[in-house]
Amino acid sequence: MDRILATALELVDDEGAEALSMRSLAQRLESGTATLYRHFGNRATLVTAVVDRVFGEVELDPRALAQLKWDEACRTVAQSMFDTLGRHRKIAPLLMEQTPTGPNAMLLRERCLAILLEGGFPPSLAARAYATLARYVLGFAIQLAGSGDDAERASAHFHNVSPADFPATLAVADSLPVPLEDEFTFGLNLIIDGLRGFERR
Repeated sequence: MDRILATALELVDDEGAEALSMRSLAQRLESGTATLYRHFGNRATLVTAVVDRVFGEVELDPRALAQLKWDEACRTVAQSMFDTLGRHRKIAPLLMEQTPTGPNAMLLRERCLAILLEGGFPPSLAARAYATLARYVLGFAIQLAGSGDDAERASAHFHNVSPADFPATLAVADSLPVPLEDEFTFGLNLIIDGLRGFERR
């Protein structure tokens, strides 16, 4: 099973999420599709397992998290998720196919919700805060899939726009485009700051 999932994830990393099928995976494994169907009833089941394998790579120390305030703990979890998805930049479409419910995904969700509940958030707000953080990370994971060597071209374009038509763009051109990792950190801090406002109510 481990070899199958490792190969499936390798296939996604190499060729993209759309390339993952029972047939393509069987070819890469040099086996028949019947072998795969003995482990996975259909592609959806396979996707669940592959996605959960990725969630299993999120590096978190429960004891270290327990020592942090809720805001720093949430920041740590979100950053670790982002870093993991950054190692598998083509996985994002699979994350959108279904709500992750594998054991690793459930454990990660449980830890994040526990952090918020123990931080004093009522259940309904903890659920919304978790959903916001998770979807924020997913949104950037989608952008990771498309990010390439476009920064230099975009920067040159922003520096050469018409001053009359785009004065604001030209004024900040030296800061554009913002590196994706910097955007992620900046936005994550804004979300955490916003959640602190609920904490004070």
